[in-house]
Amino acid sequence: MKLKFNPLSFVILLAFSNCQNDNHNPDLPHDSTFYIDYRSLKGLPDGIAVIELDPEAPNFGHISSKLELGVGVLPHHLYYNQTANKLYTTALGGSYLYQIKTEKDKNGQPQLVNATPIDTGENKVGENLFFTNDGRYFMTFMGGAGGPKDGSIGVFNANNNQLIKTIKAPIQDNPNQFIMYPHGISVNEEKGIMMVTSTIHPDLTTGMGNTCTLLDMNTYELKETYLVADSQTDMSSPVEVLLLRGKFPQYALATTMLGGDIWIAPYNAVTKKYDAFSKIFDGSTQGLGWTLEMYIDDNSKLYVSFADPGKVLVFDISNLPQLKLLKTLTADKGAHHMVFFKTKKGKEVVAVQNNLLDIPNLNSGTISVIEIETGKTLGTVDLRTKYGILPESIEGTNGPGSYMHH
Repeated sequence: MKLKFNPLSFVILLAFSNCQNDNHNPDLPHDSTFYIDYRSLKGLPDGIAVIELDPEAPNFGHISSKLELGVGVLPHHLYYNQTANKLYTTALGGSYLYQIKTEKDKNGQPQLVNATPIDTGENKVGENLFFTNDGRYFMTFMGGAGGPKDGSIGVFNANNNQLIKTIKAPIQDNPNQFIMYPHGISVNEEKGIMMVTSTIHPDLTTGMGNTCTLLDMNTYELKETYLVADSQTDMSSPVEVLLLRGKFPQYALATTMLGGDIWIAPYNAVTKKYDAFSKIFDGSTQGLGWTLEMYIDDNSKLYVSFADPGKVLVFDISNLPQLKLLKTLTADKGAHHMVFFKTKKGKEVVAVQNNLLDIPNLNSGTISVIEIETGKTLGTVDLRTKYGILPESIEGTNGPGSYMHH
């Protein structure tokens, strides 16, 4: 089936990626150079790089700019603010959150200049961000203050990056409503709600989660904690959540990292919460596991990455709760984050970053560039072999490289 993207405005309208709003800035150009967070495999500093990802470009796979953040910083997710004039990266180590200064050289090519650490207070292990229209941003901290069942949400002033509040709700205080190991976050500003996932302890062994928690985004009060698993003992590790909003059907979607599935919950206008989650796609029936990221395009297509064995599945979400599989794209083991763009010859492609935390068998260390219509891999950059680094995340250099991420 042919995916009908607007050939001129696809990437421009892929607004405000990894988190933010659903407004589109038609003045944002886009090209085929991208920012990647990376970790060094040689004991050198981790950092951010600018890389060319158009297989039709003569310098395909070339890194033109690098910014080192430090040994063990492990930058993790790249984000733009609401107006795409500030770039941030979260980090699993170091200062956990940085604002990145960039500029253009004389040829208009992006250059990385410096990184400013942001004070996250007691909050450790930075994961996801979500910028709201009222001048705040929310950040999940999978490590919280460092306890074995910890986790927190930081609320920041988007103008000065000051920490306003830390939201904590320990499972020890209330086993029915809690925040623990939060990773994914999504916000529906119109409804005044946000949801976070409970994934896994940062050391990947101390504990795992199997829930998502709904909060009031203004009072910060917890509204409900939902089971997103086959049973209370099924540690499915929900990793990302997406509260569909605007023109899309009003559902919550969640991916389970260890469950390998996609779950769905309908919004209830009476309770002003979501009803219970149910499994809408079982990865094991398709030989798939480690479900990770979700991206929505402007035409009700859902892209979901499965790190094992390295696939991106494309679904139609126009008739939810029915989820129709349209096609399967083949990437590499560890398929994770994505960006969308057009090649110089006009081919509509998705670039897939293939690495999950350098976990064995999920750490190819490549970026696959796949033509969406045909499913053909047009090019692969092997960062492990070529540069001795692993890509951790990916983002556009002229604004977000996707339409809606979470």
